[in-house]
Amino acid sequence: MENVIARLKKLKPDDFRILRAIEKGMEHYKHVPLSEIKSITKFDAEYINYLLDRLHKYELINRWTGNYIGYHLNQHGYDCLALNKLVKSDIIASFGKACGIGKEADVYEGLTPEDEVVAIKIHRLGRTSFRQTKRYRSYTADRRHLSWLYASRLAAEREYEALSILYPLKIAVPKPYGQNRHIVVMSNIVGDDLYTIKDLPHADKIFDIILKNVKKSYQKANIIHGDLSEFNIIITPKLKPLIIDWPQWVSTTHPNAFFYLKRDITNICVFFEKKFHILSDPLYLVNQIMSNK
Repeated sequence: MENVIARLKKLKPDDFRILRAIEKGMEHYKHVPLSEIKSITKFDAEYINYLLDRLHKYELINRWTGNYIGYHLNQHGYDCLALNKLVKSDIIASFGKACGIGKEADVYEGLTPEDEVVAIKIHRLGRTSFRQTKRYRSYTADRRHLSWLYASRLAAEREYEALSILYPLKIAVPKPYGQNRHIVVMSNIVGDDLYTIKDLPHADKIFDIILKNVKKSYQKANIIHGDLSEFNIIITPKLKPLIIDWPQWVSTTHPNAFFYLKRDITNICVFFEKKFHILSDPLYLVNQIMSNK
């Protein structure tokens, strides 16, 4: 990302027009031909080639040579497009150190124009098996042709949508600040991953708080996390749980809603029983969450 930020600072408006043209062209082409870029930008061919060479040198696009010469965005070019839009929209003002590098996302610190510290989450679904990703993610199930970049964008859009619904209801999730393409900006996440904690004071109370938030999400927002476990719960310094990673959420009206809710609750119950010896009945808890009582 240091290289991406360095390149971002050197890019000019016409560079971004070319990047956006390639992005738009990728809706129809795996490798976007010069003629399509020219049609979108209205630049002359000589100037387009100059800009393409510049962007290729910066490693923001890839060049393909077959029966024609075509171009497509790589993840660095996509990063530049999203970050530039977030800066222009006054959502972020600066980009900081890495907070976490995962299988499906990278998280960095950032600052807003008001000097608030935020988390910049960059979805990168291409790190996992793409076939597996399509199989278990409901939001990609109906897309026949899906690029890595587009799949990451869908994940970011869904996560931001969930946070925008849940946070105003005072559910324990990060505050959403903004989203563009595959990047979500949210309140800074401070604390420890639940699965890493060996000694958790008042573990029974934290277990209850997690369940109350799951119930509130179900009852008030009609949202089920869909992938809840000890790996996406943060325990803050004040010993409060924060539920993160929402791109796989499903509605309570989903045909498999009961299955996803039961899986979420079972994961939490099994973890707290193994780690902190707290006994519970997952099916009973699921029924309690679904009940209006």
